[in-house]
Amino acid sequence: MSKEEKQQLFKEALGNYPTGVTIVTAAKEDGTPVGLTVNSFASVSLDPLLILWSVDHRVSSKDAFINGENFAVHILAADQVELCKTFATPNVDRFSKCSWNMSEHNIPIIDGAFAVLQCRHYKAVEAGDHTIIIGEVLDIDIEKRDPMLYHRRNFGSIPAQFYTDIDEKK
Repeated sequence: MSKEEKQQLFKEALGNYPTGVTIVTAAKEDGTPVGLTVNSFASVSLDPLLILWSVDHRVSSKDAFINGENFAVHILAADQVELCKTFATPNVDRFSKCSWNMSEHNIPIIDGAFAVLQCRHYKAVEAGDHTIIIGEVLDIDIEKRDPMLYHRRNFGSIPAQFYTDIDEKK
């Protein structure tokens, strides 16, 4: 099997793995906000509170994330599909398309997410064509909203049937 065939199968397999979707934000040294859509997000540790995500080496803002002091992970709400797509689109003034504020940790925080984890850069690990960034969680804000689900290149809410099945099994 060729490298390209393996990569295509890899994409197909992982595209069938339902995930949440995040936008990760940071500020450049000059204070300019940067952000991108990320679904490579996971918890790492409860003590200390650590999370991880990965950034593609081709992303123009990668240095702000790899070398920066702080960043925020916004776990998107189900109704933030357009925002998700905006932060996945290159060469767009992403922050002009949303409401946001700078936090006390000097991190751009986008309004309306299901949850926001403000993090201090803990460690960066080179891994192939990405860098895995581990962050120590400084602050957590949660709004009672439905989180976004990503599956087979589609975005949406968690289906109500999912919760009905859980309730029936109790």
